[in-house]
Amino acid sequence: MTEMTRREPAEQNEPDEAELREIVEFVLSEAERLGVDQAEAAASHDVGLSVTARLGDVENLEYTNDRGVGVTVYKGTRKGSASTSDFSRPAIREAVEKAFSFARYTAADPCAGLADAELMAGDDLPELDLTHRWRLPVDAAISLAVSCEAAALAEDRRISNSEGASVSSNFGARAYGNSHGFLQSISKTSHSMSCVVVGEAGGLMQRDYWYSAARDPADLEPAEVIGRTAGRRTAGRLGSRKIKTTQAPVVFAPELARGFIGHAIGAIAGGAQYRRASFLLDAAGQKIFPDFFQIQERPHIAKAMASAAFDAEGVATRDRDIVRDGILQGYVLSSYSARRLGLQTTGNAGGAHNLVVPGTVSGQAEMIAGLTRGLLVLELIGQGVNGVTGDYSRGAAGYWIENGEIAFPVHEITIAGNLRELYQRISAVGRDQDLRGGIRCGAVLVDQMTIAGN
Repeated sequence: MTEMTRREPAEQNEPDEAELREIVEFVLSEAERLGVDQAEAAASHDVGLSVTARLGDVENLEYTNDRGVGVTVYKGTRKGSASTSDFSRPAIREAVEKAFSFARYTAADPCAGLADAELMAGDDLPELDLTHRWRLPVDAAISLAVSCEAAALAEDRRISNSEGASVSSNFGARAYGNSHGFLQSISKTSHSMSCVVVGEAGGLMQRDYWYSAARDPADLEPAEVIGRTAGRRTAGRLGSRKIKTTQAPVVFAPELARGFIGHAIGAIAGGAQYRRASFLLDAAGQKIFPDFFQIQERPHIAKAMASAAFDAEGVATRDRDIVRDGILQGYVLSSYSARRLGLQTTGNAGGAHNLVVPGTVSGQAEMIAGLTRGLLVLELIGQGVNGVTGDYSRGAAGYWIENGEIAFPVHEITIAGNLRELYQRISAVGRDQDLRGGIRCGAVLVDQMTIAGN
């Protein structure tokens, strides 16, 4: 167990937005003193508490306190970057000088530089409600983890072991500024609880999990509910069978559907596009999904896990439709990737912000009820996705469906296809959205996939 005194971190060690803004201002003033053409800097400070209990004992207890400053300078179209975790003025000055010296050695790149000044976010930033402190004493965190695991172990007598229950709480702040005169800071919290247990029946073991994550601790599921859900999911997988190779409809549970859709987002990211390494290369304006399918970017949802008023370059974020009526409207671009493609940034330096996939049916249960036969996928194994060709092949486990009902658990199977074709075969999206990540998507029904078994 990591050693730690059982008390809250001192207030003076907590993130301070004002201090971070002062540091960024100092970085930019030092860069200006050296005579750079453009400069940008970011300073961050994160503190967190994490505890893991296993079989009723504390297995790990950790307090984190991470700080960092990064600076990028541009001399013409040459770029130099440096960073430090030391907030002292001499260390920061040294980092700026290193970045300036590095810029002399890098190759000129006509696409390098800050995002355009007119795209910077203004002072009237939307209120996103992202900071909800959870001043959780260590003893209380341990109690939550122990009770979460205990609930899982008590759910079914066949649950024989545990990989532990964890509770974590993080609070961080970040300031960003550049030589356009932009300077803003934000703070965020993120909290989570999770549990993983193992069951055994007939000499064979299965494991499963459940977790909850939110900006506001009040929005987390209760510890006992998380534990019971993990226990119920694990017990439900006992007695898993193999099935014969077949083709059938596949239902992706909400927590997996967001990853299935996420492959498309990776393929339309600017880096994949300008490197010519995407199965959706030059696909803007093309019909990628069925007519009913939408992907909406909504950066300003209160408390959401991927909300942001501005991106990593200070560009204002905005609502937009990435896919409308099945047709790809555009890419996910930073200023650099946009210039490489002859386009304008979409405010996505650092990634997409709250992608919402609206549902067409109530959810997973309705999809199952409508199937004569099919597969409900609850776990995916391996990394068998080719981002260049779109070939998709993943190990999977879940439940076989017959006559609109769960028939039995299955394992050691592989689901496969090509994503360009699979996306067109989506026949329903649930309104049971998983809100724990940056893609808000419910269950997804693909009307036919190859399922490889015996």
